[in-house]
Amino acid sequence: MSFPTHFGVALVFGILLSILPATAAEEKQITLMLGGNFCGFYPDDIEKALTELSGVKAVDLKSMKEHAIVTVDTSKTKPEELTAAVNKVKGSGWHCTAEVMK
Repeated sequence: MSFPTHFGVALVFGILLSILPATAAEEKQITLMLGGNFCGFYPDDIEKALTELSGVKAVDLKSMKEHAIVTVDTSKTKPEELTAAVNKVKGSGWHCTAEVMK
């Protein structure tokens, strides 16, 4: 009894996939609701704080008012790290806060 060629190829491919470590990025878009005293006047500071995180691929502050849409590799950066980065954005008499939208 012989197996069809495509079965053999699929079997070898399956074995290789089970041996090799998973390296695919777990890319997601996470929406943050922004708040705080005058936070909306400092989008560059918010964007800088977010893009300095290793897993952040893109930050969109223009599509939704008072929100940040962050494209992030969640295997490198967790949502809590995004909110913590925004919460650290402060100036003289102003600050920012962020909350992950569910």
